[in-house]
Amino acid sequence: MKATRNMRRPRVLIVGCGDVGMRCVRQLQRRARLYALTSHAARRDELRAAGVTPIVGDLDVRASLSRIARLAPTVLHLAPPQKTGDEDTRTRALIATLTAPRIRRARHVATARLRRAQHGIRARKASGIVPDGGSPAVRASHDAARRLRVVYASTTGVYGDCGGAWLDETRPVAPANERAKRRVSAETQLRRAAARRMLTASIARIPGIYASNRLPLARLEKRTPALVDADDVYTNHIHADDLAAILLRMSTHGSPSRVIHASDDTTLKMGDYFDRVADAFDVERAPRISRDAAEQQLGEMMLSFMRESRRLLNTRLKRELRMRLRYPEVDDFLRTVTSPARTQPGAGKP
Repeated sequence: MKATRNMRRPRVLIVGCGDVGMRCVRQLQRRARLYALTSHAARRDELRAAGVTPIVGDLDVRASLSRIARLAPTVLHLAPPQKTGDEDTRTRALIATLTAPRIRRARHVATARLRRAQHGIRARKASGIVPDGGSPAVRASHDAARRLRVVYASTTGVYGDCGGAWLDETRPVAPANERAKRRVSAETQLRRAAARRMLTASIARIPGIYASNRLPLARLEKRTPALVDADDVYTNHIHADDLAAILLRMSTHGSPSRVIHASDDTTLKMGDYFDRVADAFDVERAPRISRDAAEQQLGEMMLSFMRESRRLLNTRLKRELRMRLRYPEVDDFLRTVTSPARTQPGAGKP
């Protein structure tokens, strides 16, 4: 009976099963048969212990991906692009692997159907009747597209700097660095594959992810400075558990080729966010410096985030997906935090 139930559960493949991927696993493990593509063979035991069937493969080596072809009709594409270049070659390899076997199968099915129906088709043409629905090859290809759904975890970095403006998903992309350009490349590749009816794609544009294990505490301990308010930028946030729930909701209710802002309702500048975390954990707030001083003191990676300011509207998330977030704002999560300093004997006594 258990084997029968397992066979009936929907199959889901997670590509890039890191922290958010494992949170998806915990929310899905009783409802689906789960597979994960990992490039680290050492993670196999960890994934099996979580109820996931590991598939060892590397998106940078397409020949290693053959085992994921036709493996699952739902794919959560959470893997980041490679570290160099403007084009996302990993997404290109994934799309080719997921769709090529389906196309070959569609052609095989189409050939068999054409042979069986050849006489009938000629007869219909002779009578002036055109078969409805296109050729068997076209119908089989469209069926394959309907069966394969890809949810892609993109980034709000594709918008570049918006000067703190409010924006929805119709805002044109304007990537300002190679990382964002590779994300735009991935989105474009998926949209084109969807337009060719090779698959159905939904795209989540994701802001800064936080959770108890993803807070800027190390930065605060190092006394890394933040910008003064006049130079500071607006940032956007989503709790990792809420993000996992959004991705899973998109896999079942996301509209084809639709972009969704996977963002909560928080409206904070970056330095204010650091201050909220510092206060919640009873640590000293980050020092504030001017933008000119930051350009001299901070690394390029950190500066790239300090150069982009935007505020995201999440209307589609609420109206189309009907999502109710566990943590609608960062403060809702921070109120659940118990600082280590507060749990020490005598803490809070005069």
